[in-house]
Amino acid sequence: MTSEFPRDQTAALLRERIFRFAASRMSREAAEDVSQESMLLLHEKYPHVTDPAELLPLAFQIVRFKMAAAIRKTLRRGEHRLVPVEDLPLASQADNPEQSAARSELRRRLLDAIAGLGERCREIFRLKLLGLGFDQIRIHFHVDSINTIYTWDARCRKSLLKRMGGSWEVKR
Repeated sequence: MTSEFPRDQTAALLRERIFRFAASRMSREAAEDVSQESMLLLHEKYPHVTDPAELLPLAFQIVRFKMAAAIRKTLRRGEHRLVPVEDLPLASQADNPEQSAARSELRRRLLDAIAGLGERCREIFRLKLLGLGFDQIRIHFHVDSINTIYTWDARCRKSLLKRMGGSWEVKR
C-alpha cells in the first residue's frame, strides 16, 4: 500500500487483510465482528494516522487486542462448550416402551383402587377430575361447611393411597 491511495480504498484493503488475519485464527462470524470493531476503532480514535506504514502495524495491534477480548468473552460466557441446536437430536414426543408400560400399570392400579372406594370418594374424585372446585363440590353434596369437603377429600386421598399400596410408584 502506498500513500497515494485514497482513504476509502486503503480502508477496504486494510479491512480485507484484518479480516483474513482474524479468520485464520477464529470463526468467520467472530472474524467479521472483530474486523468491524477494529475498523471502527481506527476510524474513531486514529483518523490522523493516514500513512500505511503506520496504519498497518496499528491496525494489527488493535486486531490482536480485539481477538483476545473476544476469546476471553467467549470463555467467560462458556460459549466455547455450546453445541449448535442443529446438532442436537430431536426428542420423540411419544413415550418410550418403558414409560408407556409404567403409565398403563399406574392407570390400571389407580382404576382398581378407585373402584374399591366408597361412593362418596368416587364422586369427589369424579367432580375434581371435571374441574370443579371445593366450593362447587360442597354445593353438589348439599353440605353447609367447605371444611367438611376438605376433610372428606383428605380421607379419600389417604384411602386411595392406602389401596395403591402406600405409594404412587410401582414397587419392584
